Amino acid sequence: MATKEIIVKAGPHDRRGCPVSAPLGDAGVTQASLRESGSNAPVPCQIVVRGGQASLHWIVEDLKAGQEKKYQLTLGADGGGQKGGILLEKTPEHEVRISVAGKLATAYRYGPGLARPHLYPLIGPHGDGVTRRLAAPGDKLDHHHHRSVWIAHGEVNGVNNWAENPGHGRTKHTGFDALESGPVLGRIVAKGDWVGPEGWACPTRANKLLEETAEWTFYNAPTLTFDLRLTLKAMDMDVLFADTKEGGLASIRVEESMEVRKGGRIENAYGGVGEKETWGKPAHWCDYSGPVNGRIVGVTIMDAPDSFRHPTRWHVRDYGLMTANPFGLSHYTGDIKQRSYHVLPAGETLRASYRFYVHAGDATEGRAREKYHDFANPPIAQMI
Repeated sequence: MATKEIIVKAGPHDRRGCPVSAPLGDAGVTQASLRESGSNAPVPCQIVVRGGQASLHWIVEDLKAGQEKKYQLTLGADGGGQKGGILLEKTPEHEVRISVAGKLATAYRYGPGLARPHLYPLIGPHGDGVTRRLAAPGDKLDHHHHRSVWIAHGEVNGVNNWAENPGHGRTKHTGFDALESGPVLGRIVAKGDWVGPEGWACPTRANKLLEETAEWTFYNAPTLTFDLRLTLKAMDMDVLFADTKEGGLASIRVEESMEVRKGGRIENAYGGVGEKETWGKPAHWCDYSGPVNGRIVGVTIMDAPDSFRHPTRWHVRDYGLMTANPFGLSHYTGDIKQRSYHVLPAGETLRASYRFYVHAGDATEGRAREKYHDFANPPIAQMI
């Protein structure tokens, strides 16, 4: 069994509960053991394979800015009966329940009766849900289509795959490429088709507009942290993402008590506060916080540097909606001449990546600014 040394350098930022990875190359190794140098205590680690390439993942608990930490990696070794971490459980109710350290964190819901898959509930640091309850028919809630955490766009080749009004489009779940549990992370790779309403199709074309691959990665971090790696592929026709504010490649509707109009707070990476200073503005991240059962909690959505049209613009409202929507420029500016539609040619893909970070307190107390660097500028892991 080969043993290697890994050096992790914090860089200019403090790291606390920070996901870290290191490439391993060809996917030939399925087990590994990791220890801090000078210690016999095992560090939970996990090997993930994507596209035939393997990478090692673990969590750096505490590393100060400018410092480094050394590890001993033994490839092919049993990790020592690593327990806990992230558990994914598929249920007969068309859900994948995601538990972190034995407690429910969220569930991926994909039933055939849904307009599109979503995550619900989303459990915050004090055990309470941080997203609004799901609307039922006849419910007095506004915007019934705002379903916790979801992916959608309001005009795709004329199809509305955002709302749930008569004639709306759908994202039809077609299967899973991966459902992985582990000591460090859990991973869902879900496939779906963006389709028009029944009977809809472009002339001589199929009903299917886009093929969606949504990779959700949930980390065994101190507070709920998960990534969305989104790929949308145009099938047998060019696809027009129209210029509209009604949409979001990464969307959340927060718990009602968290709304700004009820005492909550919106803040973005540039220090903009409230809807007036954040709606339609480009920013590397946006945070929504507010009271839930008497305690302040928040959710940050972070946009990766390699995402489509980074830094994204935000469709974020005082009434509880926050979405990463890079397509609504004319609405954001009030100038019909400024358009941000996008044509995705047949056979090509649009890619975007986001991190959701659920935390105690507002953006400042939750260290949203520092946590963004864990995502966009992670520690450097060098294998020797």
